[in-house]
Amino acid sequence: MAEAADFQGTSPSPARRWLRRTTALLAGAPLLTGLVHLPAASPAHADGRSSAKADAETGPVDVAVDSLTPSAPTAGDTVTVSGTVTNHGKQTVTDAHVGLRLGAEVNTRSAVDAIAKDSEDLQGAIAPEIDDKYTAKFSKLTPGVAEHFNISVPVDDLDLGDDGVYEFAVSLSGETSAQPWEQILGIQRTFLPWQPDEAGTRTKTTALWPLVSTTHMAAETGPNEEQTPVFLNDDLAKEISPGGRLNQMVALGKDLDITWVVDPDLLASVDAMTGSYRVRDGDRTVAGTHQAVAKQWLAELREAVADEEVVALPFADPDLASLAHNGTDVTGSLSQLKEATDVVSNTVPPILGVKPSTDFAWPVEGAVDRSIIKVATSAGADKVITRSDSLRETNDLPYTPSAARPIGGGTTAVVADARLSKAFEGDLTKASASTLSVQHFLAQSLALGLQTGKQRTVVFAPQRTPSGSQARAMAEALRALQDGTWSESQKLAATAAAKPDPDATTTVPGTSSYPSALREKELPRSAFVETAQTQDALDNFKVVLSDPSRVVTPFGRALNREMSASWRGRAAEAGSFRAGVKSYLDGLTGRVRLIDKSETKLSGRSATIPVTVQNNLVQDVGPLVLRLTSMNPTRLEIGGADYEEQPISVSGGHSQSVKFTTSANANGRATVIAQLYTMDGRKYGAPVAFDVKVTEITATVMLVIGGGVLLLVLAGFRMYTQRKRAAAREDEKSVPDGTEESEEPDESEGSEVSESSGEGAENPEGSDGRLTEGSEAHRRTDAPEQPSDPTPDTAAESADPSGTGERVDR
Repeated sequence: MAEAADFQGTSPSPARRWLRRTTALLAGAPLLTGLVHLPAASPAHADGRSSAKADAETGPVDVAVDSLTPSAPTAGDTVTVSGTVTNHGKQTVTDAHVGLRLGAEVNTRSAVDAIAKDSEDLQGAIAPEIDDKYTAKFSKLTPGVAEHFNISVPVDDLDLGDDGVYEFAVSLSGETSAQPWEQILGIQRTFLPWQPDEAGTRTKTTALWPLVSTTHMAAETGPNEEQTPVFLNDDLAKEISPGGRLNQMVALGKDLDITWVVDPDLLASVDAMTGSYRVRDGDRTVAGTHQAVAKQWLAELREAVADEEVVALPFADPDLASLAHNGTDVTGSLSQLKEATDVVSNTVPPILGVKPSTDFAWPVEGAVDRSIIKVATSAGADKVITRSDSLRETNDLPYTPSAARPIGGGTTAVVADARLSKAFEGDLTKASASTLSVQHFLAQSLALGLQTGKQRTVVFAPQRTPSGSQARAMAEALRALQDGTWSESQKLAATAAAKPDPDATTTVPGTSSYPSALREKELPRSAFVETAQTQDALDNFKVVLSDPSRVVTPFGRALNREMSASWRGRAAEAGSFRAGVKSYLDGLTGRVRLIDKSETKLSGRSATIPVTVQNNLVQDVGPLVLRLTSMNPTRLEIGGADYEEQPISVSGGHSQSVKFTTSANANGRATVIAQLYTMDGRKYGAPVAFDVKVTEITATVMLVIGGGVLLLVLAGFRMYTQRKRAAAREDEKSVPDGTEESEEPDESEGSEVSESSGEGAENPEGSDGRLTEGSEAHRRTDAPEQPSDPTPDTAAESADPSGTGERVDR
């Protein structure tokens, strides 16, 4: 908000202001009297501030306020302050005591920030101590040793004035051997919000409670029916386990009046952990073991959000600013945002049992420009959560206007208050840092409420992934605020629908106003190009599958995760994740491929060439189109043309061969290319090229072969006649004595019979040329199919190339 919005509507009365000043002078009179008797060397210390470190703004003693209760006291309360004092100097501090100091009312929100920034400064104005009886005394403070203190003071003794924010300080005073006089050696300033009675007009405060994490799931899933998910690491289990960040967020949020803002990816990831899952461990994966933790966390979350307002971000919380600045000119990037929004309805309700709102977009840190607004609303959201340090006031308003602003095109900007939203950033692991942040938050909230008598709405939108200590501080502050007297809770939808302040700015800044520190952490254009290329490969792959959902769902969500805002500032990790998704998809695509072939020999004018497609996926693929193309059709034609196409489908875990008819027109070598295509004509996988060597049989070779066959026939005939004659002679010798011999035939007649017998033996087919039963040719024709004969569908084959000199079927 503009600094002009820091004027407060009320101020202390003149009488009380005079009384406070008089009290301060009287309290300082003894000190001034004592200073008159100090040695001449001591006037430099008359202002009550330490000069032990002349060039430093803080003293040698660190004062830590670990707790201040109650955070926002009312009439009749007792304020208790506890903490530690630690001497970081080299000299022992003696006659030391811790005292409480109440400063003047802080009139503006910017003054609150200034005090918080210089909370340990000894050079600025320091209020007098409240009373000697509200102190903690130490005889000495040894260097490096921390001493605990605990001081309680009734609110009535603080003499608080009108409603407002008061500076409240804890100081350590004492002496050193080098400077033996009482001086303030350390101080810690904070705030005491004071509104004992119900405010006439309460500020309506909306507190966002984000459940967002980084990317945890890979695109990889198991080949089983359940598609066992694979996690990149076990970090999510740590976050949802007792004591983990997300576990604390749920435990703290269930007792607060808040609006839950959830990332569906987080819910889907934890839901996946409730069943069987695996976790990457180097080059292998191991079984996940945190199912019980995941089930418990989801059960507690369901209980916490029941009947509460839930706002769902698009899946994986896409980086809207990166998309607007670097991705809109990459085809398909805006479609990814739309898919990330559409999937919410299938993710959040089944897991949480509530219907979330998807009307809100939340750019990183609420930083917007016109391009971000355009992208944020492109997927259906009509409300954008921004922040007051981005959508700045330009109308010099003396107060902070309400959150809702119409910014044109039917879009509402919900402007979160930057001072409140940034109050819990930084390291809050120390109790003192947490306490200061709580008091700073409450001081800003009350100062805002006292600016004007108008009722306004304000939004608290903290960092997306608060740490456990930050979450605890946020919860403590919101509990004090919701139990206080100047604010009341309101849901985000009601805040967005509230009547806007007509004087509030509605001008969205230009692209050049986007903070350079945020721009440096954006996803580059190359990231969106890689995502688009992976999406193209996925589109090409899914059309060949019998069950596309097995890859579309896990890879679709992985592509959403590639655009997540959680990658900001982690460029190397983001690039590794994108490469992993692409590599895994390429590996799956490569499981459906053509088996390599070596050179094929074709003897004759025509033959068939088999080409084999291998499917190593668990599901069927097809229909695909297999095209075989001759690169030299004048020498070798396929199917009577340059190429031939045949459809093919292959069962999961099997291979399938397709035979192509070829015809040779000339001798020589011809290159042939096999390529798979999808049914819409897009190439699928890598082609396979191999050579076909054509060796046609010539007329001369045929004559030589024919002559050789004739010689074999004649030799066989001669051997046959010789055997017949020898058999006849043996018969003559075997006739018994006394038997009448038959007349021996004439030699020429015997020759004729022999020749006739020889011809009959030579022709096993019979006189009509038909095959006779039992003949060798008949046995070959009726032979059963041999196991080595090719089959249309075989089990998975070796992917090795066929042997050198492969011959083809003729």
